[in-house]
Amino acid sequence: MTRVYICSCFGITEQQVKQHADSGACTPRQIASACKAGTDCGSCVRRIQALLGRGACPRRDLADRSEQVLSELEDAA
Repeated sequence: MTRVYICSCFGITEQQVKQHADSGACTPRQIASACKAGTDCGSCVRRIQALLGRGACPRRDLADRSEQVLSELEDAA
């Protein structure tokens, strides 16, 4: 098994990033929240962006249509 490391600072592999994306992480910031990748030196952020691509993401689709993305936070306020 070949491991391709995306984030060498935290030892995060391409497979781990893909798993987080499959679980709903749509942005590099959401990946960072899930596993810290991209939060130290930042050199992996572009690679994470490339892995995420412009695939289906409900939040991104809402943002592209200028609809509320974080409505649950606004409802709580």
